[in-house]
Amino acid sequence: MTYVISPAPIPSVPVAGTAERFPVHRIYCVGRNYEEHAKEMGFTGREPPFFFMKPADAILPVAAGETGKMPYPSLTANLHHEIELVVAIGKGGRNIAAADALQHIWGYAVGLDMTRRDLQNDMKKQGRPWSIGKGFDHSAPIGPITPAAQAGDVDTAGIWLQVNGADRQRSSVSQLIWNIAETIEHLSAAWELQPGDLIFTGTPEGVAAVVRGDVLEGGVDGLGTLRVEMV
Repeated sequence: MTYVISPAPIPSVPVAGTAERFPVHRIYCVGRNYEEHAKEMGFTGREPPFFFMKPADAILPVAAGETGKMPYPSLTANLHHEIELVVAIGKGGRNIAAADALQHIWGYAVGLDMTRRDLQNDMKKQGRPWSIGKGFDHSAPIGPITPAAQAGDVDTAGIWLQVNGADRQRSSVSQLIWNIAETIEHLSAAWELQPGDLIFTGTPEGVAAVVRGDVLEGGVDGLGTLRVEMV
């Protein structure tokens, strides 16, 4: 096969403890999936899950023990951090039942859904799509993926984020409104999931702005930490 231009490299994420890489197909994100975060965004209750997407090449992969460098994005004066558990899909499917969902998971990682909040809010007010607030370059920093068999009890793991050493977000994955299996069930009803898909499962309360020079360090128990400096 001959291409008229050179194909872009396949985006990929390191696999914990190996030299292997996990190729990324799509990035799905779940909105407002922790109750306290939903409240701080002006919502309450267990509303039906909703999803948005980021381009696969929006990832900023950070190897274990390293500090990723995230350029402060253009067009914003209110860049927010959102620490998240990321699910890596190894087996695709459509209309996956929650009872079968764990069979489709390859592994887990720590990720950040970085958000140009001012642009997102402006788009919401105008009733327009808010991809510009979520799907920009480097908007999905992510640490190494840990295979599911080595990840421990992810469903009850602590999740946290510090900025410059001070707590910003701290909760438990058990506080998800829609748990991992339920999320996969809902998501696979709308899209046929493929090997290589990443699912950012939502963020706890405590989201706030960061500026150039800030160092973000977060983690999910059993999955190591993710460290990113804003530059």
